[in-house]
Amino acid sequence: MTNALDAPDIPTGPRRPVTAAQLPALRRRTSAVLVAGQILGGLGVPTGIALAPVLATQVSGSESLSGLAPTASVTGTALLSLPLAALMTSRGRRPGLVLAYLIGALGAGLVVLSTLVGSFPLLLLGMAGFGAGSSANLQARFAAADLAEPDRRGRAISTVIWATTIGSVLGPNIAAPAGRFFRGTSISETAGPFLLAAAVFLIAAAVLGGLLRPDPLLTARALAPQDDRSAGGRSLRAGLAAVRASPMARLALVTVALSHTAMVSIMVMTPVDLGHHGADLQLIGLVISGHIAGMYAFSPVMGWLSDRFGRLAVIGLAVGLLSCAALLAGTAGASHGRTAAGLFVLGLGWSAGMVAGSALLTDSVPQPARAAVQGLSDLTMNTAAGIGGAVAGLIVSQAGYGTLNATAACLLLPMAALALRRALSRPAAAA
Repeated sequence: MTNALDAPDIPTGPRRPVTAAQLPALRRRTSAVLVAGQILGGLGVPTGIALAPVLATQVSGSESLSGLAPTASVTGTALLSLPLAALMTSRGRRPGLVLAYLIGALGAGLVVLSTLVGSFPLLLLGMAGFGAGSSANLQARFAAADLAEPDRRGRAISTVIWATTIGSVLGPNIAAPAGRFFRGTSISETAGPFLLAAAVFLIAAAVLGGLLRPDPLLTARALAPQDDRSAGGRSLRAGLAAVRASPMARLALVTVALSHTAMVSIMVMTPVDLGHHGADLQLIGLVISGHIAGMYAFSPVMGWLSDRFGRLAVIGLAVGLLSCAALLAGTAGASHGRTAAGLFVLGLGWSAGMVAGSALLTDSVPQPARAAVQGLSDLTMNTAAGIGGAVAGLIVSQAGYGTLNATAACLLLPMAALALRRALSRPAAAA
């Protein structure tokens, strides 16, 4: 069979044929555009994470309802994963990413409107739409893998994840000055940063809509062997079938979901535990900043390790790091330094699981089904993490922070068992 790369021209659309010689430059351009979009998206998303509970308390008048706003955002991210994946499956990455950022901007606008009219249901609806910004950030890592060579997919994914570091660090620091800009107006200082988030999402949509051409997913399909271009393999049902048919895809799905759930469950309750042991807001902020640095700043290292030593090895590393983090944080007690170390290692473990799991998922399913399977992965990941975050509060209130960390470590057992089984089966298959 002749590979599409051997052909002089590979049509990826009615106007932009791509040749094999042009492919390296296209990879670099696509990566640069995705990194720019990820930085912009990273500026907007942390605003909601930091301010949503405060806004919920202000609008509802009840502190007991403050947790519903971030929950609505996570729910929106999960619910939008499949529709966006369906759109990308049929039309390509660019329309899906652009629509996600537009919905995120609309959601941010509704959040601001809810504070003006005092409507808590409207606030929850706005936060659900705001979650589309997170969906776009998550899906961008798969767009980076569309054109990457198989032995460089880990690094391609990790580069886009790394770009989130810039926005995640700058976003919370810009939020306060942005809020003060609205002092003396009808828009509160807490709601004002959501207008900044809306503007950033609109810019990200414009950047991706104007520059992400030709579309990386459609180009990858055109580059695939002729037998792999069947449209019949692109439905969400075909995506489910592809996961059922591939043990490696199932391992990848479990890895991404459980790594994310373990991380979220510990992370959301750490500020509460630190507060119980006398930590002030500044110290809590430093601990969370270290955690975010572990999540994103070292992702290129995880990408290199994944490509150099294999996905299974890095999944094993993720299990080890996440377990070590649970041990450090769960036994820290009043030792703030130990808690900080645990949260940093927790971020590293999440990075290893996310990069290796995402690369393995892309490796393990046929090209036409990838967008659908990747959407299914994000749906599973966010749904599991949403449940984990809600249950984490109950565990801490009933049994304590140490028990929560032990429970999170136990979540990793299925992931470790599947990875070990796949590792042991490979030599047998080779023999």
